Amino acid sequence: MTFQLLAIGLYFAAMIAIGVYAARKTKSHEDYMLAGRELSPVTAALSAGASDMSGWLLMGLPGAIYAAGLIEAWIAIGLTIGAYLNWKFVAPRLRAYTEVAKNSITIPSFFENRLRDRSRSLRIVSGLIILVFFTFYVSSGMVAGGVFFESSFGAEYVWGMLLVSGVTLLYTLFGGFLGASLTDVVQGLMMFLALIIIPVIAFFTVGGLAGVQEGIADSGAELQGLIPADLDGLAVLGIVSSLAWGLGYVGQPHIIVRFMALKSVPDARPARRIGISWMIISLVGAVISGFIGIAYVQQSGVGLDNPETVVLAMSQALLHPFVAGLVLAAVLAAIMSTLSSQLIVCSSALVEDLFQVFVKRQPSQRTLVLLGRACVLAVATIAAVLAISPSDTILGLVGFAWAGFGAAFGPIVLLSLFWRRLTNWGALAGMIVGAATVFIWDAIEQATDIAVFTLYEIVPGFALNLLVAMLVSLATQRHDDDVQEEFTRTGRIVAIKRNEPADVSPAAAADHNVLP
Repeated sequence: MTFQLLAIGLYFAAMIAIGVYAARKTKSHEDYMLAGRELSPVTAALSAGASDMSGWLLMGLPGAIYAAGLIEAWIAIGLTIGAYLNWKFVAPRLRAYTEVAKNSITIPSFFENRLRDRSRSLRIVSGLIILVFFTFYVSSGMVAGGVFFESSFGAEYVWGMLLVSGVTLLYTLFGGFLGASLTDVVQGLMMFLALIIIPVIAFFTVGGLAGVQEGIADSGAELQGLIPADLDGLAVLGIVSSLAWGLGYVGQPHIIVRFMALKSVPDARPARRIGISWMIISLVGAVISGFIGIAYVQQSGVGLDNPETVVLAMSQALLHPFVAGLVLAAVLAAIMSTLSSQLIVCSSALVEDLFQVFVKRQPSQRTLVLLGRACVLAVATIAAVLAISPSDTILGLVGFAWAGFGAAFGPIVLLSLFWRRLTNWGALAGMIVGAATVFIWDAIEQATDIAVFTLYEIVPGFALNLLVAMLVSLATQRHDDDVQEEFTRTGRIVAIKRNEPADVSPAAAADHNVLP
């Protein structure tokens, strides 16, 4: 335990040191919220991946595979497809458009600037949705931290949760977006290495493929394959629900904000290749870890009360204590990388999208940074209170928040980037319908046994948002030369940066040259 605590202590110290370094680089409100749009492809890719996966990658997903079998791998497949499409189509256009639309530094401010919403209602509702769903999301990360220390060291759940939350809060509070992104790079690499080392060692420990098959058979576990033998309507709904996780990517503020922070539009291409490679290898490692874990637990006789701790149990039993400590630190990295990113987005929602809407005088940059830090502290405190007595699994909490963002923001992000005719009232109506659908669908599923409501709530929420946004936009559309010009200019910028054919006038080329 001394070796393991030493490894985790070194990891905590490194994260705080990075936070201190980032704090020295943070001079303005834009630096605190978006790192001055200076992220490299490697930093953006690993930061987006690490922020995305959270404790779900090393705890939630392997635990789901351990408990139910390969059918849970459909989530990984859906996520990979969704992430690739997000990097391919959304990243370059969002990077360009957010700068063209009055240099928007948050998703709600982009919606307001892009759609010329003079009522400010779109920005306010977006900010409130971010706060509501991120409270659940941040809480899920804190729950994962408490479960981690409880299962790894026998510590009290609450003290483990507070320790993980406190260290994450410390480097996020001072380092801001840059601190969160730089720590994400280290954390992403740690997660990547852990998900290669553990399944490889465990595979040979249980006796290879034959040992895995024998161990699973001896365990008596009733596991389903990728496509279950008794495929019925309920199983199809389950597979569709798992694949539908990929729909959520385009609506996750803590992920797509990395696109906005890229140095330039062309950087989206190498970032996509790095990010998707990291993601595929990590997800495959997580799925294999959960599957092999069944055989390992059966052969070793290790007691496993919580399936979500299967990776932790194998690392402690199979590796040297110091190396096991580094693997445990990688699990912490998965949890903390997402926590820090979510806290920054919550802070931006409070300061940039709510506070500044109601104040007439523009505060100084120093005041805005201090407000941002105060908001990080406030959100973390509320989430910690909720995490003291968790009412759901880590995967359950993440799934609800993921559906909320995907259904509320996903269609609006897509329409604002690729459909000229979207209006502020269409976006507002669609967003409210999408978010409300997630709450209502989930409540009906909990209260009834109706089969159709087992479908993941992101599917009906996303579809209804898209439909309502388009219908209301068509009914309320008014021509605006500035909106049309920005839409056209963004398309030209993306085409030029990608070296694609484009009908670019000298004026448009000049506009392109001024943009960094």
